[in-house]
This record gives sequence, C-alpha cells and structure tokens, in this order.
Amino acid sequence: MKPLADPADLREQFRRARAAAIGRFRRTQDPDALSRALTRATDRALRGLWRAARPGRQAALLAVGGYGRGDQFPHSDVDLLIVRAEQADAALLQRPEAFVGACWDCGLPIGHSVRTGAQCLEEARADITVQTAMLEMRWLAGNRDLARELAGALAAELDVRGFFSAKLLEMRQRHSKYDDTPYSLEPNTKESPGGLRDLHVILWIARAAGFGCSWPELQRRDLITASEAAQLRRNDRSIRRIRAWLHVLANRREDRLVFDLQASVAQALGLARTDARRSSEELMQRYYWAAKAVTQLNTIVLQNLRAALFPAPDAQPEPIDAEFRNLQGMLDAIDPGCFERDPAATLRAFLTMERHPELSGMTTRTLRALWHARTRIDGAFRRDPGARELFMQILKAPRGVTHELRRMNQWSILGRYLPAFRRIVGRMQHDLFHVYTVDQHILMVVRNLRRFTIAAHAHEYPFCSELTSGFDRPWRLLVAALFHDIAKGRGGDHSKLGRLDARRFCRQHGVSPADTGLIEFLVEHHLTMSSVAQKQDLSDANVVARFAALVKTEERLTALYLLTVADIRGTSPRVWNAWKGKLLEDLYWLTRRVLAGEAPSAQVRVDARRAEAVRLLGLYAIGPARYAHFWRQLDAPYFLRNDPQDIAWHTRVLHTHADTTTPVVRARLAPIGEGFRWWSTSPTSPTCSRASAATSTAGTCRCSTRRSIPPSTAMRSTASCWSTRPARPTTATSWCRWKPNWHSAWRGPASCRRRCAGASRDARATSRSNPRWTCAPTSAGASSCCRWWPTTAPDCSMASRACSAATGSACTPRGSRRWASAPRTCS
Repeated sequence: MKPLADPADLREQFRRARAAAIGRFRRTQDPDALSRALTRATDRALRGLWRAARPGRQAALLAVGGYGRGDQFPHSDVDLLIVRAEQADAALLQRPEAFVGACWDCGLPIGHSVRTGAQCLEEARADITVQTAMLEMRWLAGNRDLARELAGALAAELDVRGFFSAKLLEMRQRHSKYDDTPYSLEPNTKESPGGLRDLHVILWIARAAGFGCSWPELQRRDLITASEAAQLRRNDRSIRRIRAWLHVLANRREDRLVFDLQASVAQALGLARTDARRSSEELMQRYYWAAKAVTQLNTIVLQNLRAALFPAPDAQPEPIDAEFRNLQGMLDAIDPGCFERDPAATLRAFLTMERHPELSGMTTRTLRALWHARTRIDGAFRRDPGARELFMQILKAPRGVTHELRRMNQWSILGRYLPAFRRIVGRMQHDLFHVYTVDQHILMVVRNLRRFTIAAHAHEYPFCSELTSGFDRPWRLLVAALFHDIAKGRGGDHSKLGRLDARRFCRQHGVSPADTGLIEFLVEHHLTMSSVAQKQDLSDANVVARFAALVKTEERLTALYLLTVADIRGTSPRVWNAWKGKLLEDLYWLTRRVLAGEAPSAQVRVDARRAEAVRLLGLYAIGPARYAHFWRQLDAPYFLRNDPQDIAWHTRVLHTHADTTTPVVRARLAPIGEGFRWWSTSPTSPTCSRASAATSTAGTCRCSTRRSIPPSTAMRSTASCWSTRPARPTTATSWCRWKPNWHSAWRGPASCRRRCAGASRDARATSRSNPRWTCAPTSAGASSCCRWWPTTAPDCSMASRACSAATGSACTPRGSRRWASAPRTCS
C-alpha cells in the first residue's frame, strides 16, 4: 500500500505541476498537451487526498463532465461524483466531507455531489445535464465495483433517441441565449454558436448511441469524411487554444473573448498589428472563421446522426428538374456528384431554392456535397459567362434573395464567388456603431432593402416602401449594398476602393453603363447623405445646393436615401432613431425640390413656414395680433431651422412670455413618434440644467441644441431630446445629460465617464433643493474629470458641497462667462 501523502505536500506538488503545464503551453501553444498535463496533475492530487481521507470500500470517487473526459483548462471546474454504498456505515459518511474540505485547501476548484447509485439514476432521469455529465464519468479512486454498477445501470436506462432530442433542444435554447450567431462582439468560446459546446454535443450523442467518442471513430462509422474529421480537429484545436489563453491571461475562469483581453490574446498568438487593421481584429476574424466552420459541420454531422437514429420510411421524392428534387420539403440533389462535375450546379441549387418557396432547406447529402465542392469555385468558374448569369439571376429574383445570400455565405459559396467578399467574412469593426462583422452587416443591409419591397413590412418604414415601389430595377440597390463596405480593412478609403470593386463586378456581369454609374455612385457616397443630414445645417441653402449638385438626378437621390436608411439600420439595432430619420427625410425633400428646379430662396421658405404656422395657430383660435410682438423678436434663421409645427407650438406656449426675464421650459411628446421634445427660452443663456431637470425619459437621451438668435440680441435657444424608450414624465430629479453646440463634446476615458455619472447621481442625492446641476465628462486630456452646469447664477457654494461629497474635491469656476449659468469644473 502506498504511503499517505501530506496534504501540504500534495498542494505544493499540484501547484508546481500546474505552473509547469502552463509554462510549457506558453512555449508550445499546444492546448491538448495542456489539458492532458492538467488532468494528470489533478488526478494525482485527488487520489492522494482520497487516500488521506480513508473513505474505505463503501465509496467511489468519479470524475464527471469536462474533467471526466480529460478536457481541463487552467481555471476549469473539477467536477466530482462521490458514489456511496446504499448501506454505508455512519462513521464513513463523514469522511467525504473531510475529503471535500481538503480539496479546497489544496486549491482545487471542485464541484461535487455525494449520492447513492439509486439517487444518481433518479437525478439523471430528471435532468439531462446530469445525465450528460455522468455519461463521461471516469473512475479515479475507491470501490471500482460501485462505478461499474452505476455505469451499467445508466447505460441500461439510456434512451438514445430521447437523449438526441433533448440535447438538440438544449442546444437551440443555448443558441437563442447567445442571439443565434457566432459573430457577437464578445463571443463565448465555450457556449456561443460555433463554440466548443457544439462539438461536445456531437460527441455526446455519438457516445450515447455507441458510434464512438472521438472524430476518428465517427469517421470509421462513415458519419463524417476524412476531410470533415480533419476540419473538426483543426477548428476544435484552434478554439481550445484561444480559450486556454483566456484562462492564462485573465488568471481566472474566463471563456468570453472580452474586449479587454482580445488584444492580449492576439499578441500571445503572435498576431501583429498592421497599418490597415488591429491585431485584435485579426484574432476575431480567425475565431469567426473557426466558429463558422464548426457551425457548418455541426449541422452536417447532426443531420447524419439523426438519419442514423431515426431512419425514415422510403419517401417518394417529387422531381423538380434533371438535377434536383423535393424530398420531404427539402432540396435534394439527385446525384450529389453533380457539384464536382459541374460547379455551376452550385449556383443553380440556390436559384432553385429561390424559385420554389415550398422548400424549407437542403438535405444532408446535398449540403455536404455543396460544402465539399466549394473549392471548385475558382478563377475559371468566376470567368464563366453562364456562372455570371446565374449569379445575376439570384440577385434579380423576386423573392428569397436574402435567405439564399445568407445560405451561400453560411456554406462559404458567396465568398468563393466574390473573392473581395471572402476577405471581410468574420471581420470585426471596432467602432461605436457596428455590432456585426462586415459580412453580416452587408447581408443585414441587403435584408433591410428587401424588406422595403415587401408589402407585409410596409408599416415599418412607409416612406421607404413608397419610394421603393416606384424605383426601377431595385436589384441595383442590392449590388450597391454588397459592395458598399466590401473594402473594409484594406487601408485607405473603403468607399473609393469599394467603388473600383463594384465597377469591375458590373463590367464582368454585363451591367449597362448607366446602371454601373448609379452603383458606383452609391458605393462611393454611401456615407455622404448621413453626414450631411446629421452634421451640416440643412437650413443653409448652400448646403442643400451642394448636395443636389452631387447627386444630380432624382433617381440617384432616391437610391442614396434608401441605401442610407438601410445602412444605418444595419449597423446596430439601437443606432436608428426617429431623429435621424427626420433629418434624412428633410434632406431628401429639400434636395428633391432643388432638383425639380425650385430656387433655394431662404425668404420663400421663411414665408411658407410662417404661413403654415399661422394656419396651425388658427386651429387653436390664436390670432396674429396675439403673437405679433413675440414674432418680431425672432429672425429668419429661427424660421429656417424650425418646422411649422414647432413654430406653432413655440408660439402657443411662449407668446405670453415674450418679455419675461425668467427662463421658461415646456415639453411635449415628439411628433416624430419617439421620445419627447422640450423647449427652453432665456434672455441670456440656454438654461441647460433647468431644461434638463424639467425633462426626463425612461432610457438613454439623445439631445441637441440650436441657437435661434445671434448673441448680440436677446438669445433664445431650442433643444430636442429623443429617447430609446417611450417617454415618461417624472420628477425634476431625473436628468438628461447633453451638450450645447457652443461647447466642445465631452469625451475622455470610460473610467472618467463612469465616475462622472456616479458623481452626478451622488450630487443629486446630496441636496433636494435648488439650485440643481448636472455633470458630464470633460474633454480628453483635461486635468479634471467632471464639469458641472448649475441652473442658477455663478454662485458655486452648493455645487461645491455636493461635488465634494460625491468626488472628494471642490467645485470652482472654470473661467468668466457671459452666461448666467457658467460652467463649473470639478478640479
């Protein structure tokens, strides 16, 4: 019998073995060797602790879950099952408790359960997760007979078909939790779609069905081919290496590729930054490629397992043409070898899917044949006029374009046909707006454009649907969408580089010169309309005239408007809002009038808006005499910058306060349908904080302000606030942080922004009496973190007390200002 080891010695041995395994991994980057070394070290420590606990022959120690299959990472949990005899001695029942305590003292992060064999079977029947964990159990120490009896009982009770259905349901629920995409910004290398868990599901089902527990065994059973087995091993190893580095660099269990670790993992993998892209972007693209391949193979292998476990009765296929047939609602290739012999059949398969809406997908053997034949799409294939015509037919089809382009991308056909598109598959964009990879963003824009053509979705964006219904040959918009961001990551202006790619595509595919010109224009200027609408003054006739000179024709204007709306909506679910929609629509109509020959006369526009405002005020029985004095204080820029509806509203609430020296604030629900709008007026300053205090929303505010009168006269200001959630009036203690246009944007590190937000909340809680104030981060590089905007005169005493309570620092004037509400800086 081996001598009992001292727990302190075991702890030291385990620590040294673990450190040595991690050190070798840093040199070799072999995740398999790391897992084996960690598993051996953990086994050795657990067996020594088990002997020291002297549990006797009435219990067995089993490794289950990931530890049971030997899949250990530096900070993985150690899952243990202690099986005890049904009639164990009372004295021996206390010894597992001592063993568990010794494990924690040794630094082993164990997760354990102590059960009898009958209890194990009962738990397995009730919970598929427990059943799966015990499926991979491995004996470590103790009574082997107990382990064998439990394994036999579990195998006898296992319902393979039920297990398959339960694991598939569990996988779908897990995918739904992670938004059904492997392309998230911070993917979970274990749980996200395309992660390691998808590979585990295949092996669990195969083990339960007796088909094997490794990729070579599945290959021998003809469930996967040799190339598929190699692909599975390669991508499994790639994702495991990334997960191992996450554990090592975070020094804790971290399975997510979080932003803070992406650059460090990229550096550890030897990925260097280039002029065109960051090392983290290269890492994420490689991860997305691997996750995409895992998703493809997971679909193929699970369908093969389903066919093996649920043999269907011979169904009578319905022929579609000489190449394809309908097999139980799925597209089936009569001869899967047709894709190898004639690669053009690959595109014909997707075209057939578009033309037959009764088809819900493709059979396993068709998908497998497509996936293996993707390498036949080479330069010679892309030069084939027949292939080019097929691709254009796919784009011009009246239905199913979005689904088939996504299917082509999922199975790596689209990137093979368009080499420029292949470059941006899985390419992440590290900016403030895009939450999708470039390829997914492009397909999202295509989807948005297609929704404009579908009557069932006309209620979402009625104006876009109306314009699309009168737009000739809408497939031109889809081509522009495919190429508008296709040059991302190359370095240089992606709009200009994308225009060259679009021109080459159009020339190769026989697109007419007129259509080519429109597509090139859209690709090169797909950001222009958004920039002009959001960053320039649309009340300036010169701005509109310059934009009209750029677009030249109404067709180009309509096409650019539709692409711009689809593009903004395709960056993130939260980027689009009614304010942006209104700005774009205003620019569209202003430009359309100029293109129609209407002279951009400011006086004509002022007169028209005044006349419409008079008409609206008449509906409220407010005659011109009542607001004539108020209107005499307003100049032409005011009427140019405000809609007639806003002018009428301002007049209704302010005409009785034309000569007041007290700031006035009013708010109402925004007529554009999102959030609310508020108006403030003051003879000296835009009373930022008081206006903010008078308004609030349930979500994040987006605010802008406009000067309506030059500083030399009595200054009045307007501001509008939109919320991502429905507006809800609350008390004056709710605040909306915003910046006036006469001050630079507040920037700074995220830590400063968080500190400032917290300080603002603490300050509001410190005093419930006026004056109140709000706070926003200062500009980058400033010595202070927070800038305070009191609602009243330059007296800063109360703000100082709250500032000191919130941040431990005083609040002093930043400098002399002509406005009553001078800025204050926490310094």
